[in-house]
Amino acid sequence: MEDDSDQEVFEDAEDVIKGCDIDLERSLHESSVAVSLFFNNKFDEAKQILEPWVGKSMYHTFGDSVFKFLEAVMTFEKQAIEKASNALKCSLDISNRYRKKQHTIGKMVRRPKYDQFTPDEMHAELCYAEALLLKAMLAFIEDETLVNFIKAGMKIRVCFNSYKECSNILKSRDWSDVQHVVHFQSGVHVGIGAFNLMISLLPSRIIKLLEFIGFSGSKELGLSELMAGYKLDQGLRQVLSIMTLLTYNLFAIYVLSHQEGNLQLCEEILEEQLKRYPDGAWFLYFRGRLEFMNGNINEANAWYVKSWKSQSVWPQFHHLCFWELMWIHFATHDWNQAAFYADTLLKESKWSRTIYGYQKMSALLMLESIDSTQQEDIDTLVGYIPQWKQRIAGKSLPIEKFCVKKCERFKSQKGTLILPAIELLYVWNYFKVLGKKWELSQPVYKLILKHLSEFERGKFSGNLFEADNKALLLLLKGACLHQMKRPYQAEECLKSVLSMEKQIKDDLYIIPFSLVELALVYHNQGDTKKAVQVLENVKKNYTGYSLESRLHFRIHSALLDFNSNKKNVPK
Repeated sequence: MEDDSDQEVFEDAEDVIKGCDIDLERSLHESSVAVSLFFNNKFDEAKQILEPWVGKSMYHTFGDSVFKFLEAVMTFEKQAIEKASNALKCSLDISNRYRKKQHTIGKMVRRPKYDQFTPDEMHAELCYAEALLLKAMLAFIEDETLVNFIKAGMKIRVCFNSYKECSNILKSRDWSDVQHVVHFQSGVHVGIGAFNLMISLLPSRIIKLLEFIGFSGSKELGLSELMAGYKLDQGLRQVLSIMTLLTYNLFAIYVLSHQEGNLQLCEEILEEQLKRYPDGAWFLYFRGRLEFMNGNINEANAWYVKSWKSQSVWPQFHHLCFWELMWIHFATHDWNQAAFYADTLLKESKWSRTIYGYQKMSALLMLESIDSTQQEDIDTLVGYIPQWKQRIAGKSLPIEKFCVKKCERFKSQKGTLILPAIELLYVWNYFKVLGKKWELSQPVYKLILKHLSEFERGKFSGNLFEADNKALLLLLKGACLHQMKRPYQAEECLKSVLSMEKQIKDDLYIIPFSLVELALVYHNQGDTKKAVQVLENVKKNYTGYSLESRLHFRIHSALLDFNSNKKNVPK
């Protein structure tokens, strides 16, 4: 549990416990049924199980708050966010009332006697940690001020301490007389696992700060805890370990690093879960992502469409599918369909109109022939994209700033951009997917060569940003060659980019990104020492460029991987 200064009293919760007519065993059973219904797309039936006991049973109350939380983050609607906030406040209140009361001074002097914790008190500690984590996450969209971000950070610290307390209970307590230990165990595994994994992904400079205020993270521990949670087939929270493992291996790794996810594990998990939930939107969606990461475009498209059409209760879930379908059509150069999905997101989703707008604009600019309606769309988007940019805690999102900057370039280059959709595929790290299949990488390579040939013929001469544009094409060519397993040509191409460093006026990100790409080429050629030197050079000597934080995630991941491999090499 936490210091008194961190204790948050939820006196204004909606409901007060006045005797509960439902015991823990029934709460756990009904919550398990609700989880099963939820992942079978029977959302209303799941809610009907939970709602009668909201404010009376901590598990029913927390389950209800989870549903409201998911709706809030999918819609970004103020009313949904307020409902989720109130529901989580209620969940925190009821969990806090059941938690074991301990004085801070006493706890500092002696270790708590965990065998004296009742089952209700143990599960209350776990539910409290879970609800507080969701409340902190909701705070980031509820009130986007710096003060609120600091408060959210404090909540996460309290939550982290609660999970550590639950871990101590699990390790120290005698469980011979306690039923349903598997439900508590599954919750501890997913909580400790997710925290460790999340922190381990962060760049080293952020990790040092977090360690100073009491956080720590180990990728190996995180994955082992999540695997332990996944193996607890009867655990109420097993599905959370599953969702975290799938998200890490199919999304986080591909966006934040150079590595591949454990696709074999994902295959195993999804085979099991689709037998259990054959029409479940979530697992159909993850199956689509698995096929996409394997480069199986047609199969991915089919699974995403199946996921999209599997339910209509939560239309906001469709947006996740539309986002993926848009990238599939970017990868296959079906620019009209890519623009269609980007436009649908622009009209229906509130996440980032700046990103959606620029994605639509990029797709349209890739068309060989642009009609008057499409040109009007492009001109309109160029004006609105900067206006849609969001500020969170006083800062703009880096990827939105990138999109706005490209719109400014479009205007300064008299209505042109160089392969904007291919550039987006690169900065979102989708070149790794292109490298899985020749039929995906070869068309991109030919497109880049075509534009480089036009450069040689002087088509873009006299442009103020001629060097920037050529450097971009050479970076894309080098990255493409790298994925096509042609390292020496990739190295030559990337070194050509570096030779242009002093000529680049605006796209300063191209040089550090090229250096990181070159480091990966060196590593794949077996020269890990040289790769590490290049990455350290980027960390120390380059700053103030677009998408810097995104690149630092990849540098951190690569250095961890390279240094780990060096330690494992036999002497």
